[in-house]
Amino acid sequence: MQRRDILRSTAALAGAGLTGGLSLPRLARAQDARLLRFVPQADLPNLDAVAGTQLVVRNASLLVFDMLYGLDSSLEPKPQMCEGHDVTPDGLSWTFRLREGLKFHDGEPVRAADAVASIRRWMPRDGMGQMIQARLDALEAVDDLTFRFRLKQPFPKLLYALGKSNTPLLVIMPERIAGTDPYTQVKEYVGSGPMRFRRDEWMAGSRAVFERFEGYRPRDEAADWLAGGKRMLVDRVEWITMPDPSTALGALQNGEVDWWENPIADLVPVLKRNRRIEVGIADPLGNIGAMRINHLIPPFDNRLVRQALQYAVNQEDYMRAIVGDDEALWKPLPSFFTPGTPLYTEAGAERLKGPRRYDKARDLLKQAGYNGEKVVMLVAADVPVTKAQGDVTADMLGRIGMNVDYQSLDWGTVGSRRTSKKPVSEGGWNIFFSWHSGVDCINPAPYKGVSASGDKAWFGWPDDARVERHIAEWYDAPDLAAEKAAIEGINSAGMDAVTYIPTGFFMGHTAWRKDVAGLAKAPFPLFWGVKKG
Repeated sequence: MQRRDILRSTAALAGAGLTGGLSLPRLARAQDARLLRFVPQADLPNLDAVAGTQLVVRNASLLVFDMLYGLDSSLEPKPQMCEGHDVTPDGLSWTFRLREGLKFHDGEPVRAADAVASIRRWMPRDGMGQMIQARLDALEAVDDLTFRFRLKQPFPKLLYALGKSNTPLLVIMPERIAGTDPYTQVKEYVGSGPMRFRRDEWMAGSRAVFERFEGYRPRDEAADWLAGGKRMLVDRVEWITMPDPSTALGALQNGEVDWWENPIADLVPVLKRNRRIEVGIADPLGNIGAMRINHLIPPFDNRLVRQALQYAVNQEDYMRAIVGDDEALWKPLPSFFTPGTPLYTEAGAERLKGPRRYDKARDLLKQAGYNGEKVVMLVAADVPVTKAQGDVTADMLGRIGMNVDYQSLDWGTVGSRRTSKKPVSEGGWNIFFSWHSGVDCINPAPYKGVSASGDKAWFGWPDDARVERHIAEWYDAPDLAAEKAAIEGINSAGMDAVTYIPTGFFMGHTAWRKDVAGLAKAPFPLFWGVKKG
C-alpha cells in the first residue's frame, strides 16, 4: 500500500501542474502531425524477435519486419507477404508464392531464398517451428518468388505457425542476415515492413526511432491486426523510454508524448480527469502474470519445493499490486489458459485455490530438505508489472522461510540473464517474472510458456513427458471435445509439474492524446492506421 500512496501523491502533484520537481525531460512538443511519440512498456534492447522473446522486441519488430502470414482479429492467419498457397490433398506438400515487388529497406528485392533462410533460423527456436522441423523432408526455394515445404507427415496448423503473433516471431530478413545462428542476436536490422529502423538515432535506454519506408507495398485489404494493408499515416515514430511512471504521466499531460502504452493503474484516475487525454483498455483478452521458475538448479529442481510456492502464492496480492483495486480489471487464475475462451479449464489447480496455506508450504519445504539455500530473483524494476510481482514474491518467500536474494535490474539485463543455465554462484537464477498476452494463451500452439520440453522449453526449462504428451494430443485432436480433453491434461500435468506459476489474469490500460486517432484494440500496439490532428 505504501507504493500506491506515494504514487497517488505524485499523481496529485501532476494533476495540479506541480511536476517541476520531478525533473521531466525537456522534450520538444510534437507540433508535426506526421510525428508520433510513444512511451513503450520497457526500453528496446534489440530488434531480434527470434533470438529474443521480450514483448517489447516483438512489438518493435512488427514495425520493421513483415511476415508471410498474419493473424487477424478473428485469430485466423491471412496471407501477408504471400499471395497465397497450395497444399496437396495428403497435406504433405505446401507451396507458397510471394507477392511481386516486395523490397527490403536496403532496396534489394525480397526473394524466396530470404523466406527459406528466415524460416530455417526461426524453426529451432519456436515450439511450433520445432514440430515442423521434426516433420520436414525439405524446405526449398523453387524460384525467386516461390518456396515449398515437403513434409514427412501432415501438419495442419502450418499457416497458424507462420502467422502467429507470439515470440519467437517468424519475420522475414535478407538471406545474408537470416544466416545468423538462431541463438545469436542479429546486429543488422533490415526488414521489409512499413517502417525503417534508424539505428543511427538509437540511444539505448532513451530512444528508438522509426521512419516510414517509402518502398513498402501494403496489401489492398483493410488492416486487421497483423493482416491486411499496413498503411502508415505518420512519417516518423519515436519510442521514448520512461521507466518512471510520474515522468510519463507529466509528458503525456503536457503533450511531450502522444501515446503511453501501459500507464500504471494508480495514475489512470489522473489521466481520466484530463480533457485532452483518452484512456482505454488495451486488450480485452488481457494478460496472465507469470512467475518463471528455474527447474534445472536447486532448490526448484525439486518438485516439492515448486509445489510449496503454489500453496503460498496469493494471486489477489499480485493483481492488486499490478492493477490496483478495480476488481473489474483482474481475477484470480487457477489455470494456464485465458479465461472466457472455449478451452479454459482449471483441472489440477487445487493448490492455487482457496485460503493460502503457508503452513503446508513450510511442510513441503521441510520434506524436500530445503535448508535456507539462496533463492536468486531477477526483478526488472523498470517495468511496473514485473516490479510488482517481484515485490509480492519477496514477501511471500519470506513468510515461508526462504532465503531471498532480490536482484533489482533493468528489463534488458533480465532478458540476458534469464538465458543462463549456470548455478546461482556463477550468475544463474532461480526466479524471474514476466507476463503472457491472453491471445497467446488460448491454446498450446502460440503458447511458449506452457511447454515442458526440457532444453527446448522457454526459460526455466521444465521437463515433463505428461505435459508434452497432452500437447501432442491437442495437435492431433479431431474435434473440440478432444481438444478440451487434451487441454485439461495439459493444465493438470502442468500444475503438478509446476511448469510455471500464474499470478493472475489482468487487463491493462493504454492512454493517448485526443488528437491521436485510429488506435486499434489489439494484444500489441499497432501503428498502421494511426494519425494525428
